[in-house]
Amino acid sequence: MSVYQAGQDFLSFSRQNEWSISDTTQFTLENGTKVAVWDTGVIIFEPAHDTQADIILSSGIHGNETGPIELCRDFINDILAGKINLTTRVMFIFGNPASMNIGQRFVEENMNRLFSGAHSKDGGLHNRERIRAKKLEAYVERFYTQGVENQSERARTHYDLHTAIRGSKNEKFAVYPHLVDRVHSKLQLQIMLASGVNTILLSNGPTTTFSYFSSQQFNADAFTVELGKVRPFGENDMTRFIEVRETLKALMTGGDMVLKVYDEVDFNLFTVNRAIDKHSDDFKFYFADDVVNFTSFPVGFLLASEDAKQYKIEQEGEAIVFPNANVANGNRAVLMVVPTSLNL
Repeated sequence: MSVYQAGQDFLSFSRQNEWSISDTTQFTLENGTKVAVWDTGVIIFEPAHDTQADIILSSGIHGNETGPIELCRDFINDILAGKINLTTRVMFIFGNPASMNIGQRFVEENMNRLFSGAHSKDGGLHNRERIRAKKLEAYVERFYTQGVENQSERARTHYDLHTAIRGSKNEKFAVYPHLVDRVHSKLQLQIMLASGVNTILLSNGPTTTFSYFSSQQFNADAFTVELGKVRPFGENDMTRFIEVRETLKALMTGGDMVLKVYDEVDFNLFTVNRAIDKHSDDFKFYFADDVVNFTSFPVGFLLASEDAKQYKIEQEGEAIVFPNANVANGNRAVLMVVPTSLNL
């Protein structure tokens, strides 16, 4: 059945309807919360009373990153059951149900490289992930702008929740999208810390990620949040998500987030120094597959090579993030980052 029925498990419904549904659905919970299903994997909750914030929690942009998907599934089920009473508008997005069903990052193309219009470049909308990314952009715009009064006064947030292919020196970390004519938010960094995320990677330029799209287009406080390592459905230790679960719940319900006073010493801050792209099938790394994110190497260490080109460590403290030699030619194979400070 491709029409959502109240009471269904929304994640299961989304996985049963991988790419689209035949019709939208709206209904109201006993506590007055309005529920709208705009598409497979896209569900919106709006409390009966006035609200001041609009929150997007997305997961499953990569289908094998199951921990955040299960976290959001549980939130949705608890809201539908009346166990969580919202004080904010919230949209949950399961980004790529089809890739969930095959246990892979994506079906044809990495969706988290298809936002900010990238879906319509380099051949256009020639696969379903590109079409889906374009739809998700439209749903974000609709959520933040249509039928919402006093838009300039509302707090917009988008946390795009992921897990990483590799482990990390710091299990949880977040990528803070590049800001144009805006300053980094102490409050948002405090929220990250309360969520158990003390390692922050400051992006240094435009990207085609989902979080950058919301940040740049709608001035949302947005992050790509990495919550651990990729595991199959049902094999996640959900106790490792307690801090982020309780913080997000408080954010959605107006509860006490128990935020610590901002102090930069509580954080491991990095900035992007460069990106190394793969251009040839013979691209390879010279470190082991189990080397974790944020590992640094001595200056001059040979990181990778392809054809006759070699890539070496350029400066003290330069470390690897998101290394993946199996990406398609023309895509980023690894981010190189260095320690930094914010002085907020």
